[in-house]
Amino acid sequence: MTYSTHGYIQRRRGKYGSSRGDHLQQLTTEFQDTTKIETKEQILANLANFSYDPINYEHFYKLNLVDLFLDCLEEKNQKMIEFAIGGLCNCALDPKHASTILENDGLPLIVNCLSSTNPETVMSAMTTLYFLIASRPDSKTKILTTELKDCLNRYAVYENLRISNLAKVFLEDYYGERFDATE
Repeated sequence: MTYSTHGYIQRRRGKYGSSRGDHLQQLTTEFQDTTKIETKEQILANLANFSYDPINYEHFYKLNLVDLFLDCLEEKNQKMIEFAIGGLCNCALDPKHASTILENDGLPLIVNCLSSTNPETVMSAMTTLYFLIASRPDSKTKILTTELKDCLNRYAVYENLRISNLAKVFLEDYYGERFDATE
């Protein structure tokens, strides 16, 4: 997968198309203004998709989209939570976004996602925590708690192999646990 370049984006939008920043601003405004749940879900999913590409990060900083994702983690709507944690996961490797997540009390919200019944939410939460440590090694002591280790150990024997394998990798890389290839 390659990331977008400014030249590529310019060619795609044409001479008179709106800029990426304008488009993200429009989505953000529409998200804040609408009262329709389905519309909010769709917009949040779109914003989460934009969060994978570092070329969008400057716009994300300006629009406080990491804060928007964090706010959505407190929703009762499971789709909103799934898309919000997916957005955080997509940009958590960026040290500036990681700092925003950590400084704005995102850690307990992310850890809370580990108890979701939605496998995508659980995987995104696990991956976000993993990425936060990778991008902000100083956060290791805040993230690597006994409670998280216990949770990951439960997931290491979980029936969903994607979740189980991800938990094992996390435990191996950050807690020094070892698993046999047959486990």
